[in-house]
Amino acid sequence: MLHLLANQITHITVDINIEKTEISNESEPNIFEFILLYSTCLNDLTFFQKSSREYLAISSLNIPYGNSLSLSLIKLKINVNTFDDCLYLLNGCLPSLSTLIIRIKKIARSTLMINNTKELFKLKCFSLSTNRYTFDYDKQVVPLLCRMLNLEELTLFVSVIRTKSTYIDGNQLYDKVLNYMPRLNKFIFSIHTHISNEYSKKKIDLPSNNDIRNSFTKRGIQSIDIFADDKLINNRGNCHVYSLPYQFNDFLFMNSCFQGGRFDKVRLLSMDDIRPFEHELFQIISQDFPFLRTLIILNNIPQKNKQHHSSTLITFNHLFELDLFCVHNDYVIQFLSDKNTRLPCLTNLIIRYETLLTVTNNFTNNATRLNCSKIKSLVTHKLFVGSQDYHSYFPSLSLSTLVNCDYPKSFIDGNESNPPATLDYKTLLTMATRTSSSATTLLKTTSRNFITS
Repeated sequence: MLHLLANQITHITVDINIEKTEISNESEPNIFEFILLYSTCLNDLTFFQKSSREYLAISSLNIPYGNSLSLSLIKLKINVNTFDDCLYLLNGCLPSLSTLIIRIKKIARSTLMINNTKELFKLKCFSLSTNRYTFDYDKQVVPLLCRMLNLEELTLFVSVIRTKSTYIDGNQLYDKVLNYMPRLNKFIFSIHTHISNEYSKKKIDLPSNNDIRNSFTKRGIQSIDIFADDKLINNRGNCHVYSLPYQFNDFLFMNSCFQGGRFDKVRLLSMDDIRPFEHELFQIISQDFPFLRTLIILNNIPQKNKQHHSSTLITFNHLFELDLFCVHNDYVIQFLSDKNTRLPCLTNLIIRYETLLTVTNNFTNNATRLNCSKIKSLVTHKLFVGSQDYHSYFPSLSLSTLVNCDYPKSFIDGNESNPPATLDYKTLLTMATRTSSSATTLLKTTSRNFITS
């Protein structure tokens, strides 16, 4: 098999989940490094490795800076922990790379001495996504994008916090980024800007929705949609602008300004606001996000128009995970009462135990019983001993767990291809061990796909 890696294989997809108790020690060989060093014909690599809540840390591999990991690799799709990992991949270790599709767990100020100014002439396609807010878009992401002078395709999925400047609009994108990419012919984006002026004395004037839309259309970007606050509320404002049709699996930080659209690809939606989410908004969401699977709501403000006995029944046909941990009781009633919402596939519920106890009236309320009947995983963030009423209320329950909060959630994209061949991850790690001078302990994994073509 090592002979195949070295002389024949050109495309590889790796998807590895390592439990927290199975994380390898520093002396063990790294699978990512091993694949690149020994697959001399490799052109296309998709590499997803996750241990607990961490992704692969490229910058901690102790590979001498400037050394080449692969002379042949042209396309890389990968999830990493930090922005430093992204900079590392683009600074000499993959000299033939023309396509980089990268998801970064956290974009923060670089902690390493990595050059973020050298032009990236060979890069033709770049996709950057993160599910967390970043304060460092202007100081880290923008300089990186300005290095991509020959870029033809750009995809951005970012959420930015600003304290002294206004929303990211078409004018800013053109002047600071797109103007440096004369060959760009495809731009897909979802950009959310959160303004927080709570500790700043600088006055921030917010543009209207029409002003923001016009800033894109005059630059030739016609197919967009936008929802934005045109004034600060409690020194906060939000703007979400995205290209159409919407191309991403996640839709993050929706607020009550949302007016609707069509989002057939979205599987995860998070909602966050300091204004109430009303029944009508959830009705719009159920229609406009027809294949939604995961919904996360953060809102402690009670509903004004309480329609808990509304004649309009809302149905989420595919929703299987519902996170109501940081919400007012109104939203628990909104979703768990079968008089308001129908959830035929709900199996995972995240909620405070005290809230659950109140809304279900100590697990005796029949109005919320039906939507709880199929729940198999209940996360309450608190240990408790279930009563007889509790067990009868959740007859399908197979797992009750105590975990730590971590918002917003992020997920690894699943592999959607039909693999022509499969190699067990244990075999791969054994091969890496035999070709390394370091001793190793084989890791147990929950996902062991090593797909070649």
